Amino acid sequence: MLPRPLRTTFALLAAAALTVAGASACGTADAVESGSAGNELAGSKLVVGSKDFTENIVLGKIAAQLLKAHGADVVDKTNLGGTAPNRKALEAGEIDLYWEYSGTGWIEHLKKTEPIRDSAGQFKATADEDLSKNNIRWIGPTPLNNTYALAIRSEKAQELGVKTLSDVAKLAETKPEAVTLCIETEFSTRDDGLPGLSKAYGMKIPKKQVSLLDTGVVYTETDKGQVCDFGEVFTTDGRIAALGLTVLEDDKKFFPNYNAAVTVRQDTYDKHPALEKVLQPVIAKLDDATMQRLNARVDVEGEEPGKVSADWLSEQGFLGSTGDA
Repeated sequence: MLPRPLRTTFALLAAAALTVAGASACGTADAVESGSAGNELAGSKLVVGSKDFTENIVLGKIAAQLLKAHGADVVDKTNLGGTAPNRKALEAGEIDLYWEYSGTGWIEHLKKTEPIRDSAGQFKATADEDLSKNNIRWIGPTPLNNTYALAIRSEKAQELGVKTLSDVAKLAETKPEAVTLCIETEFSTRDDGLPGLSKAYGMKIPKKQVSLLDTGVVYTETDKGQVCDFGEVFTTDGRIAALGLTVLEDDKKFFPNYNAAVTVRQDTYDKHPALEKVLQPVIAKLDDATMQRLNARVDVEGEEPGKVSADWLSEQGFLGSTGDA
């Protein structure tokens, strides 16, 4: 566990990084030389979107830079907003692709209430049904599983004696004032968020003890322990280790698998079938540990998402011999 002064430094860096991420919506594909890795997508024009949190922005930059390296004319619309704006933009043809998560596809887009516990089964069921019902193709999945979790400062976890989400539910019953929670707005309404979690664990938290905050602020406030002791986190987020937070075990296995994949309209895929060949080698390399490192470079070290993505693609040899991050 990091000492408090160092953790405070990380918290300040994380807050600063939010501004960096928010300002990085476009332009970073310019760091990549067009066609440096091949010309499979020459003549295509592809609009890349992303959600508005660090990991999805970095993934969006990876896609934009990779497609440009393979000859595509890329319009970077990363940091477009939350899940709903990206999905609507994809369906409307305003963007051609963005990274989505299997659990989100299953529960939010396909309106299923029961997740599939096996990650491969969850992905296949999501991809098959989204294609057949909505003409949305899923390219992937990545090994990374960015599922939800609740976290708490390590020293506070020891003080309260909590290790699992069942422990939190019990604490909310026996000592309700001890359970204060910071979450994002989206998590407050999703079936795979607080409503479903509360039902699965019988967890009753008074509304006045639940604070709705931006993603990065959830981490910093959970670390401070003033607004809340418990916070909603993503398991591949680099700030968990940097801030010395403890992730509580989902002992009832409530949260679904959230393996990332590129979602693209079938008509776009039909026009540019090389998308699969170009994307799959990169997708295969994106595991939890890799994503945690990339996320930490943005959220802890304060680097720009486009630089982080270009550096990684270059290091892995995905930008070709002339690619220059």
